[in-house]
Amino acid sequence: MKVLKSQECTAEQSTVITKEEVDMLRLKIEELEAERSKLEEENRSLEMKLEKLTLQGDYDPSRTKVLHFSMNPASLAKQQRKEEQQQLQEECERLRELVRVLEGGGSIPGNLEGVGSFQSPQEIAELKKQVESAELKNQRLKEVFQTKIQEFRKVCYTLTGYQIDITTENQYRLTSIYAEHQGDCLLFKASSSSGGKMQLLETEFSRTIRELIELHLLRQDSIPAFLSALTLDLFSRQTIA
Repeated sequence: MKVLKSQECTAEQSTVITKEEVDMLRLKIEELEAERSKLEEENRSLEMKLEKLTLQGDYDPSRTKVLHFSMNPASLAKQQRKEEQQQLQEECERLRELVRVLEGGGSIPGNLEGVGSFQSPQEIAELKKQVESAELKNQRLKEVFQTKIQEFRKVCYTLTGYQIDITTENQYRLTSIYAEHQGDCLLFKASSSSGGKMQLLETEFSRTIRELIELHLLRQDSIPAFLSALTLDLFSRQTIA
């Protein structure tokens, strides 16, 4: 009986030890599973980075060998562009030298003949004559245009009784022929946003004719009627005087 009891105790102790070992093994398995999942995630991340680098042109020198063409199209195009740029720069320098010679009135050196569209000194002289003739015609047109403008201003002043001057962009000053003082004038501004409609700006003179402004501009919305009424009012003042 004693022997049996001792054997039974020994069996119970071995059973308890086995359960503890199983628990420890299960815990170790869980830790290994977590570590394996972490490593798999890191591996996927590294594979994605490697694929991105491969798409960007990166490569592993130990596994990939790069071959270079002896007649690389990109290198040839780069070299051709460099040569064209150099030729254009030399052409610009020759043209600058030609301009300096022409401005100084000297003769064209042999290395500059035929540069650009110039073929000979005779052709250059002919071109100079054409330029001078065009400039003379342009100057005459400006003089004729200026004369016509003055004539038109005088006609407008005589027919309407108002001298019209441009003060700034889209702003006009009107001075009546019957103005009592030199500073008695009206300022109109053209509004580009409302189809070129004119707007009266306030001046010291406009403050003295508020009744005409209210009647003809605010109520009747007629600038010609306003200007005509003002002309009659100023004319009547001079007539009475």
